[in-house]
Amino acid sequence: MKKYQAILFDWDGTAVESRKAPTDRVIPHMAALLEQGVVLVIVSGTTYGNIDGGRLHTRFPAELLNRLYLGLGRGALNYGFVAGRPVVLEERKLSKDEKLRLDEICFRFHQHMLAHYDYDTDIVFTRPQYCKIDLMPATDRGDQLYLQDGELRQLTASLKEHGFEGGIPGLISLAEQLGQGFAHPIKVTADAKYLEVGISTKSDNVDFFANRILQARGIEIERCAFVGDEFASLTDGIPGSDAYMMTDSTAGGDFYDVSARPFALPESVTHLGGGIETFLNFLKEQAGSAGH
Repeated sequence: MKKYQAILFDWDGTAVESRKAPTDRVIPHMAALLEQGVVLVIVSGTTYGNIDGGRLHTRFPAELLNRLYLGLGRGALNYGFVAGRPVVLEERKLSKDEKLRLDEICFRFHQHMLAHYDYDTDIVFTRPQYCKIDLMPATDRGDQLYLQDGELRQLTASLKEHGFEGGIPGLISLAEQLGQGFAHPIKVTADAKYLEVGISTKSDNVDFFANRILQARGIEIERCAFVGDEFASLTDGIPGSDAYMMTDSTAGGDFYDVSARPFALPESVTHLGGGIETFLNFLKEQAGSAGH
């Protein structure tokens, strides 16, 4: 396998089992790569507080942290480290009025589904520049917040039982229609249980690092690997969350999927399978041969 100068990777389901799971296995491999000059970028929809309990910066010597970055919050926040502490390099956020308008759009979605299909949803309003609509409130993922086996079938069946035939594409279309006229283009993503409605995605995270950080370091995109467990399309035309790392700016990189679900992967993604064990071995192999 090619040796990479930068590795950009998902967190939940790729590097760790869940946000509350121990990080003791992945940290040593990350440290070995950072010591050898490899740039690492965690790309996740969560917050810094949910990455190793907000203690990630304490796991490495300060001199290694200048090669570690995080793209978080579904495109909202990009982090680096200064003097051993996390700092925000870029933030995309809404004004108070814009956030109120986005909240209204998502509540109208909730009302529409309830009024026309007797279909109930929950909404998380507290994300920085998007809302998280829970399409299956009765289904609890526990600590493992990534897509679970069978969820797509469960959601589709439930929607049909309530008379909604459009599936996830129909839900996305509805949210986009309700968002017409908003101050920013509405970007809607889905992973079966959740619909996320906002102004950015993981694409915005990786584009920032590709065009600003990696370019400034002289790292060509062809020497970058992108690893995740959700590259597979949920259904026709609906990409998995990690597929948003595939942009015009990252098109020359190598993409690897470690999920147990190899179906409907984009053509340019290599399926490795094996889950977290495969990812840990990937890091180990890279550290063992970095620089050769």
